[in-house]
Amino acid sequence: MNSLIDIKNVSFTYPNEKEPILKDVHLTVEKGEFLAVIGGNGSGKSTLCKLLNGLIPHYYSGDFEGEAVINGLNSATSTVAELSEHVGYVYQDFENQIVQARVLEDAAFAPLHFGYSDYLERARNALTIVGLQDYEDEFVWQLSGGQKHLLALAGCLALNPEIIVLDEPIAQLDPYHAKQMYEILRKLHCEHNKTIIVIEHHTEFIAEYCSEVLLLDKGKIVWKKSVKEALTAVSDLTVRNIFPPQVTQAANALKLETLPITLREACDTFAKFKRHELSSSNGVSSSSISKPVAEFKEVDFSYQTVERSYKKILENINISFYQGEKVAIVGNNGAGKSTLLRLLTGFRKPQSGQVYVKGKLTAKQSPEKLADIVTYIYQNPEQMFIEDSVRKDVEFYLKARNRKGYEETVDYILELFHLTELQDKDSRLMSGGQQRRASLAIGAAMDPAVILLDEPTANLDIATRKQLIQFIDKLADRTELVLMATHDMQLVSEWATRVVVMNNGQIIYDGNKDGLFSNPMLMRRAGIIPPQIVELSNQLNITPAKYTIDSFIELFQEEPGWIMQKT
Repeated sequence: MNSLIDIKNVSFTYPNEKEPILKDVHLTVEKGEFLAVIGGNGSGKSTLCKLLNGLIPHYYSGDFEGEAVINGLNSATSTVAELSEHVGYVYQDFENQIVQARVLEDAAFAPLHFGYSDYLERARNALTIVGLQDYEDEFVWQLSGGQKHLLALAGCLALNPEIIVLDEPIAQLDPYHAKQMYEILRKLHCEHNKTIIVIEHHTEFIAEYCSEVLLLDKGKIVWKKSVKEALTAVSDLTVRNIFPPQVTQAANALKLETLPITLREACDTFAKFKRHELSSSNGVSSSSISKPVAEFKEVDFSYQTVERSYKKILENINISFYQGEKVAIVGNNGAGKSTLLRLLTGFRKPQSGQVYVKGKLTAKQSPEKLADIVTYIYQNPEQMFIEDSVRKDVEFYLKARNRKGYEETVDYILELFHLTELQDKDSRLMSGGQQRRASLAIGAAMDPAVILLDEPTANLDIATRKQLIQFIDKLADRTELVLMATHDMQLVSEWATRVVVMNNGQIIYDGNKDGLFSNPMLMRRAGIIPPQIVELSNQLNITPAKYTIDSFIELFQEEPGWIMQKT
């Protein structure tokens, strides 16, 4: 095998930082690897990968030591342009990579500017690989979020690089498009002989698709192992707040000698053991309560395109939400989830039909007035930040409304969301998890009747997502109704009391989790893939399905001591 990447003694320190983000890193990546890079927030994953295309040391200034050789090119003496022909990079904020108005133009941008005469052929081949060959004349803004992500990948593939790096490739994708992305990466790996490197938090995808795993901690490489060895090194992972696949966690909790890492392995493992039949209740809707908190009556919504035609986003929406509910609104990218939420804020008005919040018709209320009872917490927390410190952001609304005694309220909210020690810090300079907490605190301080959450766990590692669920529950305790648009099926399975499924602007399911996760046809239609522990329950014919690891392992617990008995 030939080494494509050879990194020796590399250390890197960003300007104004005392500690290096990378510390004496040694790494070899062979041709044909499918490598997952894992580690907690701030461990140096993205910085390490930016070595590969020359952004470090050429674009990001700082103190650089050591040597990085990429497909025979020294990153310090080669330009970013030279390296980009060997390394394709899809960033976490992939929409910033899209620079042209139409799909084919964008895919052709790189080979055109590198002077390749066959730039259109390269672009069309790349679009075919990612499944966008029928969209080449479309405007970029007409694409869904998942399609834009694939276009960013196509733009890299048009240069036919040996190495493809993706920073959290499925962070903003619904489950169906997440799987589609990894199937494309598998095709590139197996059929086109590409070396793939992904920065990934979702260990279930790592188990299914990757061949090796690199663990980083505080800027140092802990180990590089085969995927099986890596994901069964449970203590190494959990001590760093990295969670193995759900099936691996369950088997480890039951102290099995051999730990599965994929659903297939887990089905074979757990089918050998007896299990108890336990009663279970997974929560039901509160729709028996007579008066709704929020209500949609025959609502349609469209927007006008640049071609002056109208694109329908919501069609004939009739639904009511009630006090005490924790509602997850799910569905594939472009299903209309975020639009549904925004109609409740008054910033958007229905094309036809009526939307009510606490009995008020939103069409006759200003967004400023509705803000007294409805708070929308954006997917990007930075959209919630106005001032130069966490405390000022949290108190902004209260001060603007001249609320008496707001200082005490702010003190309480900061303590509730574990932000007291961070209150003087600029919210924009905090970690992703801290920014999420700050955005939730801003919403809680407004003391609304309804809180709307748009993808609250996007771009967070699993440990931070688990912690965030606790803070979302604190929001639910302070308000009448929480509505959440999300692709995070683990969050849905552990948190929601009611699930609304949307597809092409319509509601195609409204009920509990059992009804959703036991209906394969419905899930396929809406692009939903259940959490791994739910899939395992279904494969083992466990009814009702288990939604948490703890509830699953209870089925196999004989006596204290976790004694397992084969059938």
